[in-house]
Amino acid sequence: MSRISAAVAVLLFTSCVYAQGVVTTQRLSAQLANELVGDSVAQCAKNGYKVVAVVVDLDGVRQAMLRGDGAPIHSVDNAYYKAYSAASLTLGRKEESTKQVAERMAKNAPTTVPQTQLPNTTYAVGGLAIMAGGNTIGGLGISGAPGGQLDEDCGRAALAKIRERMK
Repeated sequence: MSRISAAVAVLLFTSCVYAQGVVTTQRLSAQLANELVGDSVAQCAKNGYKVVAVVVDLDGVRQAMLRGDGAPIHSVDNAYYKAYSAASLTLGRKEESTKQVAERMAKNAPTTVPQTQLPNTTYAVGGLAIMAGGNTIGGLGISGAPGGQLDEDCGRAALAKIRERMK
């Protein structure tokens, strides 16, 4: 093998090694993330609830947030916690909401449930996994309605409106 051939082989090998180290992730576009929080807040407002909606990506980074008129200040953080939890705690079991996580945790023996609070997590109802192609790509959290199921219902209605555009 000539020196030039050997050098080319080394270059090809090293570029293949580096290419294998690149990770590609999916997330909502800014437009869809903003539409999702807007539709969530609007749906809840139509039902008489003053809420905050937050969308996060799989890293827990806020992509969009909207505080509806009159929504309580604590709902800003709570909506984020719900979105963060939906994006992180649902991954391993393909659960689609913080409600499903809470139901699973309630069935477990106390010794298997984490005894210390994880940062930014909650088992409160109102967090939904954002799914595309069968995979979780983010989380939506809604907070402020008089009950987590009402928050979740607003989020589900908003997700249904954009579902076809998440392919």
